[in-house]
Amino acid sequence: MQLQFPQSPEPDAGLAEQGRLLFAGETTFLKGVVAMDGLPPADRIEVCFAGRSNVGKSSLINALTGRKGLARASNTPGRTQEINFFTAGDLYVVDLPGYGFANAPLPVVEKWQRLLKSYLQGRQTLRRVFVLIDARHGAKAVDEEIMTLLDRAAVTFQVVLTKVDKLRGDALDASLAKTREALSKHPAAFPELLLTSSEKGDGIATLRAIIAGID
Repeated sequence: MQLQFPQSPEPDAGLAEQGRLLFAGETTFLKGVVAMDGLPPADRIEVCFAGRSNVGKSSLINALTGRKGLARASNTPGRTQEINFFTAGDLYVVDLPGYGFANAPLPVVEKWQRLLKSYLQGRQTLRRVFVLIDARHGAKAVDEEIMTLLDRAAVTFQVVLTKVDKLRGDALDASLAKTREALSKHPAAFPELLLTSSEKGDGIATLRAIIAGID
């Protein structure tokens, strides 16, 4: 029986080079958006990164682009409350606000959630959402809420496990099994998992190649 949601294979040399070149050029911060009417023109393909606060999203984007301070990590979970747009060649790379922000005031949380949902459901040029999950903790209820939203909006998403360097052997196998079980309920889930470590560089070249291959 074929394994459901296998790990993403190593990219072929051609696609790997396309991914390298895509992010070898300049990647720049375009704008932070706090309302839908502030979105930049939908004139190019975009991919976005979503995840709970403290999942390592900023670190992953920095590793992906090779720009250490491009996406700013915060010591306060949920501090970033904007949808941040970056340009990389003819691509938008989008950093969504972290969710699971228990310490934020309720009106802020509600506004945040409305913006997040409106963007995910209404952006026609959005080709893929990368949903980041901390390998040490697996998918939580708030992750499943986002996945269900993406199912309903028919937006393809791919799960990226972060911080895989913190797990080994049976612990990593158990995390993968838990993640695969959660994904089995979601028809919009891309069929392959990507395992990454921003600290060690694991999976970064594969992620670049995946993005380069999206059209």
